[in-house]
Amino acid sequence: MAASLLACEVSDLCLGKPALRSISISATLADALSILTKIDEGYISVWSCGDHSSSKADSDLHCRCVGKVCMVDIICFLCRQENLLQPAIGLQSPISVLIPEGFELVRHLEPHASLMEAIDLIHDGVHNLVIPIKMSISKRKNILKKSLANSISSLHNDQEYCWLAPEDIIRYLLNSIGLFSTTAANPINSFNIIDTNNILAVRYDESALSILPLISQALIHQSSVAIVDLDDKLIGEISPFTLNFCDETVVAAIATLTAGELMGYIDCGGPPDDLVQLVKERLEEKNLEAVLEWVEEESLTISSSSSSICSSSDDEFGCGSSSSGSGRSGRICGYSARVMRRSEAIVCYPWNSLVAVMIQALAHRVSYMWVIQEDGTLAGTVTFPSLLAVFRDRLKFL
Repeated sequence: MAASLLACEVSDLCLGKPALRSISISATLADALSILTKIDEGYISVWSCGDHSSSKADSDLHCRCVGKVCMVDIICFLCRQENLLQPAIGLQSPISVLIPEGFELVRHLEPHASLMEAIDLIHDGVHNLVIPIKMSISKRKNILKKSLANSISSLHNDQEYCWLAPEDIIRYLLNSIGLFSTTAANPINSFNIIDTNNILAVRYDESALSILPLISQALIHQSSVAIVDLDDKLIGEISPFTLNFCDETVVAAIATLTAGELMGYIDCGGPPDDLVQLVKERLEEKNLEAVLEWVEEESLTISSSSSSICSSSDDEFGCGSSSSGSGRSGRICGYSARVMRRSEAIVCYPWNSLVAVMIQALAHRVSYMWVIQEDGTLAGTVTFPSLLAVFRDRLKFL
């Protein structure tokens, strides 16, 4: 079994993975926003396809995925001071402004590459591995026919691609956890993987707008921003995961609320009426009427294109999803009905076992865990890359 794990190729992890949704590097933020509000995935891949080639065929055959974009990227960009004054104009900016410089968050990898190669890249900071999907000749012909009819193709370099994330590799390794039984049962504080130096945390009464740099850092480092009380005890978080399924109107809340208030605003169930009214009042106080007008226009668009509205019932999540399958389905009242947890932080303790932390992170669909002491104070974070580092070291000795 150990030999089969070491012989594993990344293509083995791609079975059943959907083809990547993509957008051109030459598109605008408005284009990206339009796609993100209509798809189930939280990210869209950004491709550079030789826009200056002599023909579309030549362009498609020289494509590279150069990054990924999510709603959090757009929200953070719109929250910049110059864009708050003219949000509609900010949305006409090229999507390239969202690709962080100095961080290679996506990397192409051949399907025959080993599992160890994939783990090494994830450990080095890569978020997603772009892998070609094996296709039959008949399937490729069908895709080409559809792309000719719609002028939209999921093919690049005459090939479809999917991507692998750290979560996919962690789940794959969990299926072979018997090989690591001794290691997996040990507490996480025995592996030196608790990061105590890069804790992103703010007090609950700090301005939400002031924590935007931390949200951007959390997005890159696949973590979150902790909200703590005056005794530095964890009371919640502002998670890129949760923000990623908000709609663009949350920009108004970030521009006006405190960190603690923002937690309540984005909490699964939709923003309460009193916070909505507070946002409007503070926008007027800050002379941000342009944002208020833009938010009201966007809210009307969202309402008219969604077939479900927020409910005041006792339903746990307080909102339904669109049954139409079109428009801004799933993004209602400032958040997505697909977000299946509230803004409380997902935590573990230093003495929890490695396998317990893995299972909890996978169950909550997070790529990080807050590590707290018994009294609730923050001790650090554990991320998927740090967990993978443990398995990488053990695999070398199998």
